[in-house]
Amino acid sequence: MVRSRILCGVAIVVGLSSLTSAGDWTRFRGPNGSGISTDSEPTPVSWSPEKNIRWKTPLPGAGVSSPIVVGNRLFVTCYSGYGDRSSQGRIEDLKRHLVCVDRTTGKIQWQKSVDAVLPEDSYGGMGIPSHGYASHTPVSDGERVFVFFGKSGVLAYDLEGKQLWHQSVGKASDRRRWGSSSSPILYRNLLIVTASAESEAIVALDTETGKEVWKQTASGLADVWGTPLLVQVDDERTDLVLGVPYEIWGFNPDSGKLRWYSEATSGDQYSSSVVAVQDVVYSIEGRGGGSTAVRAGGKGDVTKSHTVWSGRDSSRFGTPVVFEDRVYYFSGSVATCTDAKTGDRIFQGRVTGSAGGGDDSRGGGGGSSRGSRSGGGGGGDFSSPVVADGKVYYVQSSGNVVVLKAGREFEQLAVNQVTTDREKFGATPAISTGEIFIRSDKHLYCIAESAGQ
Repeated sequence: MVRSRILCGVAIVVGLSSLTSAGDWTRFRGPNGSGISTDSEPTPVSWSPEKNIRWKTPLPGAGVSSPIVVGNRLFVTCYSGYGDRSSQGRIEDLKRHLVCVDRTTGKIQWQKSVDAVLPEDSYGGMGIPSHGYASHTPVSDGERVFVFFGKSGVLAYDLEGKQLWHQSVGKASDRRRWGSSSSPILYRNLLIVTASAESEAIVALDTETGKEVWKQTASGLADVWGTPLLVQVDDERTDLVLGVPYEIWGFNPDSGKLRWYSEATSGDQYSSSVVAVQDVVYSIEGRGGGSTAVRAGGKGDVTKSHTVWSGRDSSRFGTPVVFEDRVYYFSGSVATCTDAKTGDRIFQGRVTGSAGGGDDSRGGGGGSSRGSRSGGGGGGDFSSPVVADGKVYYVQSSGNVVVLKAGREFEQLAVNQVTTDREKFGATPAISTGEIFIRSDKHLYCIAESAGQ
């Protein structure tokens, strides 16, 4: 059922030459949001506070945004001054930070602080205390880094920390006052920002100047917390695809105009992100939302013509990862793998030695169960699984990192920790040339084999 329609939109665009390099992880979940590292270097199977930790760097504040990798630099956002469970502080003191870290040494090269634009959503209820005020992952084109700080706007910096521009994309709040978390992405010379809570809009900004190029508004964007991705339909067409309540939408990224939509999940909110392999878009949502695969392209309502399969899988906040025709997702301590072509269950297994933050109500022991599809209760972990070196990595809120062998059988390789201290982990890892970068509410960690220990 179509729940809302697009209201307005305009556009102009020219090309952008990216200066990023192979091995860089420049946006949320890496290359086009796939969550897959294509590097050939081996990544570690096991680590501990005494093993395979290359460095550990204190951060100036908390956050669940993910780190990104640009050459020899890491960028990560944080917040401080307000919104701590032990000492809430004053909302007037809330600040966001962009931190640049030397990849080799872990030393902070520079950091920039941004005062919060008030009134900001207060630290209360279900949403903000769970993820805080730094939930949007930065994005980089190799010569600039762009950050989205919700009501405090969008900012661009050069790689040495010089602020280039600052642009507001709205100052409203979502109806639940859960805050926003969608991360910005790049398309040619456009920075595309999903300002769901701030203005119920997707906004495209010129990367050079920060000026608005197009803006597309729709009431259905009010309950969106996921990040869009770009899907190449053919040699001449690319779609900007986003999951929204009840549907998947495909836009023209040059103009912001809606090209197609497809009925998808049944939930009245969309907390995760879609992922694509070639032109097929995969969606798994929580709270009874279900799962679907739909082929991008077409015009108007493509539900009947473009739906590949639909199911009842549920994973709440985490975005699935699709690797070698298999879809992997987690809910609490339960890992599930389905066939990307059919949606049929390949296996479901319970991770041992872990402490997931979510509801394990789907059950499923450690074996394999083919053919059936079942719903689930979701989970409280915010991280999404990623794949590198034939392994699936998943960070639980407890700090446990589950490592599975990527294959058709459930094979747990390890459950690791970077610290025995109480730290909260909500970010998805970044992986680059054999190194895994994980952030908590207190530290940024580099994990690698043969770390000289």
